[in-house]
Amino acid sequence: MASTNKPVSSETQSDPETQGRGAAPVISIERAGDHAGQVVTVRGWLYNLRESGKLLFPIFRDGTGVIQGVVSQKEHRDAFATLKGLTQESSLIVTGKIQCEPRAPGGYEVHVSEVEIIQRVPESEPYPIQLKEHGVDFLLDQRHLWMRTPRQASILRIRADAIRAARNFMDDQGYILTDAPIFTPAACEGTTTLFEVNYIDDQKAYLTQSGQLYVEATAAALGKVYTFGPTFRAEKSKTRRHLTEFWMLEPEAAYAHLDDMMALGEGLVAAIVQSVVKNRRRELETLGREVPKLEKIATPFPRITYEEAIEILQKAGSPVKWGDDFGGDEETLLSKQFEKPVMIHRYPSAMKAFYMAADPARPELALNFDMIAPESYGEIIGGGERESSYDTLIRRIHEAKLPEEAFKWYLDLRRYGSVPHAGFGLGLERTVAWICGTEHIREVIPFPRMLYRVYP
Repeated sequence: MASTNKPVSSETQSDPETQGRGAAPVISIERAGDHAGQVVTVRGWLYNLRESGKLLFPIFRDGTGVIQGVVSQKEHRDAFATLKGLTQESSLIVTGKIQCEPRAPGGYEVHVSEVEIIQRVPESEPYPIQLKEHGVDFLLDQRHLWMRTPRQASILRIRADAIRAARNFMDDQGYILTDAPIFTPAACEGTTTLFEVNYIDDQKAYLTQSGQLYVEATAAALGKVYTFGPTFRAEKSKTRRHLTEFWMLEPEAAYAHLDDMMALGEGLVAAIVQSVVKNRRRELETLGREVPKLEKIATPFPRITYEEAIEILQKAGSPVKWGDDFGGDEETLLSKQFEKPVMIHRYPSAMKAFYMAADPARPELALNFDMIAPESYGEIIGGGERESSYDTLIRRIHEAKLPEEAFKWYLDLRRYGSVPHAGFGLGLERTVAWICGTEHIREVIPFPRMLYRVYP
């Protein structure tokens, strides 16, 4: 061990940004540029180590970023000896001077003078994820470790910024955050994709497919609300756009109509993208993302009807016809026609959920919309206006062969003060996958749950 921590005052101990080795302040790597020319302390892990004669070039990470170190055997013999041969992902505390170095990752490096090893990864059990190519199944089995790599860490930081931006936007629009239950008594999106669970005393319950029905209730209480939480779909899909557990932001507003939700949706998505561009440019560059494409994502977004979408697809050679739903192939074709997300509205009512309101001008069409992301990332928002008539809603529940008793509370919303209302659901993972430019949605959630995968 090169050195030990010196005692610090209780005042210094109360502030982790100033508590360090001796007088050196503890900093985060992402703020290294703010301390150029200063001696600082960094607490983290050894990501990589390159040796060149009497110089060592370690790469440190601390969760906020990575920084290259330089250690000279001649100038700092103890630190050199401590680091030489150190195993990947060993945890350590290093002290040294921050210097500007344009060739180094992030533009700065730390000239290390002191090193303290917290835990050395044993050579007999080396870190499983080496700095080489690994198969996807192996990496998914090691997801608890894979997320330490710069690429995966960048994606998770972008996800966090997207969540923060989304909540800030909704709050600024006067929407109240309200929570929906995970356990539900019946289906919301269709019975074929439900996860059934054994509830107490042999009762049957299901993991929620959506918080929508519940935020319809809170919207009647609070006016404008949203929920943001996990949802579950048991469909046996293996596409790059599907997870069995994913997060959705779902707003709902009383006295709102289809156009209100389309405007809210485009504002929300634009706010998320621009926040990431502003706050996580370094992470986007780590991912090799084409930032100029994202900089163009500003309102208004293009809007087309379902019938116009059919015409576009047919001209592009698709065999799709009126009455068909759009799958991945159709969404990809449509996305190639636009640089921004495109909103497609008024689909045939027959293909939509029982709660979707019909267009009074053309009852065969629903007052709904989908938002399709550019670059083949598929649907990121689906929503529209809800059926506010009690008689119509109960008829549709029966037509869908859903249990009326399970929806008694939902029907009460149409018995007692029913009003026009609308909302949508934004899929967080699909949105973040598009922003990051990832090949598969599995990379944008810390622990993906997919068909045949619930480990780790």
